[in-house]
Amino acid sequence: MAVRKLYEYMAPDHAGLKLMESEDGKDLYMSGLFIQGVVENQNGRVYPKEEITRAVNNIRTRLSKGETVLGELDHPEELQINLDRVSHIITDMHVEENDGMGKLKIIETPMGNIAKSLLKAGAKLGVSSRGSGNVSESGKVSDFDIVTVDIVAQPSAPDAYPKTIYESLFNMKGGAVIHEMAEAVTHDKKAEIHLARMMNDFIRELELK
Repeated sequence: MAVRKLYEYMAPDHAGLKLMESEDGKDLYMSGLFIQGVVENQNGRVYPKEEITRAVNNIRTRLSKGETVLGELDHPEELQINLDRVSHIITDMHVEENDGMGKLKIIETPMGNIAKSLLKAGAKLGVSSRGSGNVSESGKVSDFDIVTVDIVAQPSAPDAYPKTIYESLFNMKGGAVIHEMAEAVTHDKKAEIHLARMMNDFIRELELK
């Protein structure tokens, strides 16, 4: 069997995603179900508990060694991290029963600022694990490895592919201006107010609520 790229989307409601702010209000976190084990998912794949456990423990080892596990705002086709799309870092992953649970921190990057503005505006954003492994004819996954967990937009239909935020942003009128404003927020917090206003049009465009 050839190693395949594996992406598994978790809708915000199904994943039980929770938003948390730091006491000073500067940092925003998301936590919940990052990868589901044992049951057949919407892609027809089944991740045995031992595969979830090993993959999650690999992430934990990377974190314990001081490695920064970066994640993106969107669903790239490749396994490599695109630094211009980084929006968050994974701060924790652990196993609960059969599933991989986790926590991420949204960071001060242009895409991180966009993610934060979308979430604060009430946009429905989920998470998607990005990794690799072998898949048998019955859908059973083996040799599973998690590269990261990304933030993605909730699709309009239950079985649809997550909407692409990055491409949609630059395809819409005024999208480039939103990206420039997101860059400005990193240096000027006053720009955050203007970015929040712009996000309302973007949310309507993608039907993220």
